[in-house]
Formats: sequence, structure tokens, C-alpha cells
Amino acid sequence: MFITFEGIEGAGKTTALNYLAGFLQRRGYDCLCTREPGGCTLGRNLRPILLDARTRTLAGRAELFLFLADRAQHVAEVIRPALEAGQIVLCDRYTDSTLAYQGYGRGLDTDYLRRLNEAASGGLQPQLTLLFDLPVRCGLMRAGERNRTEGLTFSEGRFDSESLDFHERVRLGYRALAEEEPERFAIVDAAQPPEDVVLQCRSALEAHWRSQDLNEADMLEEQDNDDN
Repeated sequence: MFITFEGIEGAGKTTALNYLAGFLQRRGYDCLCTREPGGCTLGRNLRPILLDARTRTLAGRAELFLFLADRAQHVAEVIRPALEAGQIVLCDRYTDSTLAYQGYGRGLDTDYLRRLNEAASGGLQPQLTLLFDLPVRCGLMRAGERNRTEGLTFSEGRFDSESLDFHERVRLGYRALAEEEPERFAIVDAAQPPEDVVLQCRSALEAHWRSQDLNEADMLEEQDNDDN
């Protein structure tokens, strides 16, 4: 199974991803956690270029194609082999980030971006996308505090420094994407306390499994009852 985690800056995707991975691993599932950019060798080299706040001269289309190059290699090197090996893949950002940031945020044509996403990913789509939604000002405040605490203000702060209007467009873009594919997206209220956010993630996963007539959700319930 392929699960992606999407949302604006500071939405708490990484924290929730790590929780869900641990939750599944404790119940015997083999999970792979990865991210874009940076989940493969090429991506680790591109990440500083794409996210460093001191990168001021990167044209919008250059930014786009660097993200797409990372995705193409990421799918080929990491994601598809893991899925073929039977692992559950949890990925922090994927194709929807391109539509939200480069499409709704930068103003590039979304139909054009969908075609490029299809080419870069080889048509590989997630079965479930968790969209972490919260007010933009709250997300940016969280992201700024995190980057200051972890010493990432410059090295990972390029998108944080975009205008408030840019981030509002990205948020609206994500919500539009979720409305287009409600069977794939689950919206998580990321403004809630962390313990409530992770419970929403777990509930969304269980609901997805039930909707697909899979028995994993029942297995998780049985294991929880055994734990109690």
C-alpha cells in the first residue's frame, strides 16, 4: 500500500508519518518511510538547492523540473521496489505537492502539471492521501519555530519565506484537490493537538481499508483489544 502525507508548511506531516509507521510496525507490517525531495540519492543532492532560503535565482520551471527529476528517480529507486516487495510505503509529499505548490501557488497550468506528474511517476498513484489542513498563519508559525529549534532556518526555509498569499493559494489548492478525489483524500484537522491528529490518521487508514473490503482494519481492532 502507498500512503502519502500532504499539507502546507508546518502542518505536522512528518510527526504523523512517524507515528503511523510505528503504529503499523508494532502490528507486524513492514513499512518504508520516505520523502520528497530527498528520499533517494538524487533527491538528497537536490534538496539543498530546492529548499535553501538562500536560493533566490531559481526560476519557477527550473524548480518544477528539479522536483520532477527527483520524483522519477525516487519512484524507480525506492518507492516501486518497496511496493513490489510487499512493504507499506509512507511518503512525505508526492505528486499533489507539485499541483498545490507549482500549480496553485506558482500559477503553472495544472493540466500540464498532471501530465508531467504522470510521466515522472510512471503513473504510480497513492491509494490514500492524508491532507493535513490548518490555517496558514498557524502553519508558518510552527514551521518557523521548528526551523529555529533545529537550526534549519536557512537550509530548509525557502518556501517558508514565500508570501502569505502564496501559502493561502497552496492551501486552497490542496482543498480543491481533495474535493476532486474524495475517495483518495482524507482531510486531517492539523490544528488539533498532536494526539488528536494521529488518531485522525489512524481512523482514516482504518476507514480506507474498510472501504476497500480489506480485513486489515478488523485485524488492527482485534490486536488493540488483545493489548487491552
